[in-house]
Amino acid sequence: MKNIIITGTSRGIGYHMVKLFIEAGHQVLALSRNATPISDLDLEGCTSFSFDITKIKDIVNVSEFIQKNWNRVDILINNSGILLNKPFAKTTLEEFKNVYDVNVFGVVALTQVILPFMDNTGHVVNISSMGGIQGSSKFPGLSAYSSSKGALITLTEILAEEYKKTGPSFNVLALGAVQTEMLEQSFPGYKAPITAKEMALYILDFSLNRNKLYNGKVLQVSSSTP
Repeated sequence: MKNIIITGTSRGIGYHMVKLFIEAGHQVLALSRNATPISDLDLEGCTSFSFDITKIKDIVNVSEFIQKNWNRVDILINNSGILLNKPFAKTTLEEFKNVYDVNVFGVVALTQVILPFMDNTGHVVNISSMGGIQGSSKFPGLSAYSSSKGALITLTEILAEEYKKTGPSFNVLALGAVQTEMLEQSFPGYKAPITAKEMALYILDFSLNRNKLYNGKVLQVSSSTP
């Protein structure tokens, strides 16, 4: 049984991951601004409380929970994210900063407080996007989102190098289109080839089993070509 922290669990991939990890016999701390969807499931072995990754007090609450209840974290999955689809010229600086606060700076802050509870067997999995991959197809309107996901990729590579002697392992998954509520809101009517549950199953297996094979790697998890 492993202790697993997942952010962005109120819907989509994160929501399905929580249920799958619990079914597999692990303990989960599910973190999202809206804790109700997970709390309503009443899953044994799952703790859920309202959490805003941009708020330092909420990140401190996570650290306090670990100290009181777990003392150890095996897997951290930084899954929370915000997608803004808006022309660059019309995107305000505050909107740009908000995207980075969630997709980059929040990940930094949470990871920093979790690392003292992880050892060389631990695994940090950051969820990025194909939009953050250099040379991949890019879409107008996603300047803030895709650039933030590119920053997350580079951050992951650097942390893997910095912690390669002590652990944990750091890897980043660059996801292609997945049928989630966030995708539907930003691109109404678009139908992705992969469901949220299918992607959750992949991330579950990767986070549990692949840190022995990968560290500092960017895996492109997309069925589209290119």
